[in-house]
Amino acid sequence: MRHQIPEARTKTREMHSHNFENLEVWKRGCRLAVNVCVGSHGSRDFALKDQIQRSAISIPSNIAEGSERPSIADFCRFLGYSKGSCGELRTQLMIHREACRELGIEPFAKTEGMIEETGEISRMLAGLIQKIGSSS
Repeated sequence: MRHQIPEARTKTREMHSHNFENLEVWKRGCRLAVNVCVGSHGSRDFALKDQIQRSAISIPSNIAEGSERPSIADFCRFLGYSKGSCGELRTQLMIHREACRELGIEPFAKTEGMIEETGEISRMLAGLIQKIGSSS
């Protein structure tokens, strides 16, 4: 005889059974990380470049890691980490842009677009956190 899962646990599992690769916010986070890595490739400011790349990669990575966790609460917590990485990346890109302006050199290719995309992804993450959190 098959073991029955209590209804509350079933709802949690059903709500959490999606695949992160199907999430638009994860796809956009991956695209942003690729753009950051490509755009910063030739940078000689290794410390800032490394930190910017780590923040960018952290965005989709935390979405993926959270989606693989056993509970909705864990998933929401990792979405929050991803949102935090978005803010961190936006700040670092702004610092990079301003430092380049003061030094009279060109910032990474597409820096402005990347800054805008961090805002969009952050809003998407906030909406996903609200949606998932309110349904549990």
